Amino acid sequence: MSASDNMIPAPAVRSRPLIVRHLPYFIGAAVLVTLAAGMRFDGYILNILLQATTFSIAVFGLSVVLGLCGQINLAQAAFFGFGAYVVGLGTADLHLNFWLCLVGACAITLVAGAFLGMSTLRLGGHYLAMVTISFQQIVTLVMINAIGITHGPDGVANIRRPELFQNSQSYLAFCVAMLAIVGYLVWHLPDTKLGRAMRAVRDNELAAGVNGIDVFRTKIYAFGICALLGGLAGGLFAGGFAYVSPDQFSFAESIVFLTMSLLGGVASPIGSVIGTGLLILIPEWLRFLKSVPGLYLAIYGLFVILIIRFMPDGIWGFVADAFTRWRAHTKAPPAAAALQLKPATTGGDIVLEVTGLSKHFGGLKAVDGVDIAVKRGGVHALIGPNGSGKTTTLNVLSGLYKATSGRIVLDGTDITTMAPHQRTAAGLGRTFQNIRLFRSMTALENVEIGAERRGNTMVGKGDDALTERAMEALTFVGLGSRANELISSFSYGHQRLIEIARALASNPTLLLLDEPAAGLNSTEKLELHELLKRIAAQGLTILIIDHDMTLVSEAAQHITVLNFGRRIADGESMAVLRHPDVVSAYLGSE
Repeated sequence: MSASDNMIPAPAVRSRPLIVRHLPYFIGAAVLVTLAAGMRFDGYILNILLQATTFSIAVFGLSVVLGLCGQINLAQAAFFGFGAYVVGLGTADLHLNFWLCLVGACAITLVAGAFLGMSTLRLGGHYLAMVTISFQQIVTLVMINAIGITHGPDGVANIRRPELFQNSQSYLAFCVAMLAIVGYLVWHLPDTKLGRAMRAVRDNELAAGVNGIDVFRTKIYAFGICALLGGLAGGLFAGGFAYVSPDQFSFAESIVFLTMSLLGGVASPIGSVIGTGLLILIPEWLRFLKSVPGLYLAIYGLFVILIIRFMPDGIWGFVADAFTRWRAHTKAPPAAAALQLKPATTGGDIVLEVTGLSKHFGGLKAVDGVDIAVKRGGVHALIGPNGSGKTTTLNVLSGLYKATSGRIVLDGTDITTMAPHQRTAAGLGRTFQNIRLFRSMTALENVEIGAERRGNTMVGKGDDALTERAMEALTFVGLGSRANELISSFSYGHQRLIEIARALASNPTLLLLDEPAAGLNSTEKLELHELLKRIAAQGLTILIIDHDMTLVSEAAQHITVLNFGRRIADGESMAVLRHPDVVSAYLGSE
């Protein structure tokens, strides 16, 4: 199938400005702010609305760190408390301006969140959860026992509000406006480069790093934003209630925040508002049952369990998933031109030079002193029997493993000690033997991650240019018409093609293909062979690993053979395949 056969007939449509596309949101937000300012509520209702509004902003932070980036934070109440105490102590004890205190609360929590992230995020999983719990407990103990600073268990009273919003009604309107602004920013975050990086890290950290994303830095950004929103919410909470005490920011409150996020939908600010509203309102709805001991808590807990059991992605997640699937089948992808690969040509005739490469795992020498020279513009195959060290070699080349010894030079640049995302920026593209796509994204979003590689000439030309590049890559592999479909709707073979398209969209200097024919049927292998020929015709250098000798012999001009981690043959394809040592390695000898 030629590239022209896959052209999308739909005309290209220029994107409307964000403010125009989201005008209904701004109109709705303005209506809510007007109602909050104009309607008259009694003190009890005002307190519930203030609590729901400020808590929602704190839960927005969890939708960033947990929903977008997939990192556990069980210390959001600590950051909430930081913000509340900075505003409380600043306005009540130091008599500072409210706005100065609120900005200070955001700054302090941002730094605290980033510091906690830098010191703990390399742990991950349950270890990360344990560290954030410990941080939460330490903060609570400091609030209780540092009486000279925090006033101890008595808390901080007489917290002042800004002059413009002295009465509770106007302050509620201000908090609703802040909720709308922050909600809009968090809602739009997944469609930004940082948001896509967070989603990629959540779905597959390994693939994210190999596609040019600095995984650790992305996690820190997510943790910092989460903490900042917690501090902002805490500062607004302190101004709204004019009193704070340590028991309001305990570990139990962090669990409440997490439950609110999970209940409504952890990946969406709309879900955060829904979950927060429900967990604040349900106890009020069940107030008439409090006369019966235990019944209120039983119904409350059952309600939460049923929602999480039957809607694992939360209430809004359930609705949004159905809408996304419908939208994928109704929204036509944009038109795409033919993909143009323009690999760099600064390093001479040899695009990849590997000298004395070794990787040892204890006493096991998986790769032992291997030399490889890949010529520019051709297809170079790396073959060998199972366990010969092929994939380990690719993992060392792409930075997933640190070389025990040896040197790797890509297009004239020594990349031996570089991290995976730095090697990608230097021009290395890669696919995996076990497909590593970002499962929560569409095909187009997956390929856009590749197009955002630092060093790609498309970067800096705007989102439309990156989307166009991603569409060109998808069209090149024959899947342009399905760009808006989720990865789960594609067959195994088509997922292989999407992974290749993601690598091509980054305009790499060298493309590493780790067993691309694995799991494909005969027809798909023929299509893959044709695709490799079209890629090579544009001058892109390919280093391929595969067990399909027919594919290797037809596609590759040069072959390197490994056995037990060592190179046993290297040279022109047919000569290498007839080499006695190669035949013996594959077939054995008498």
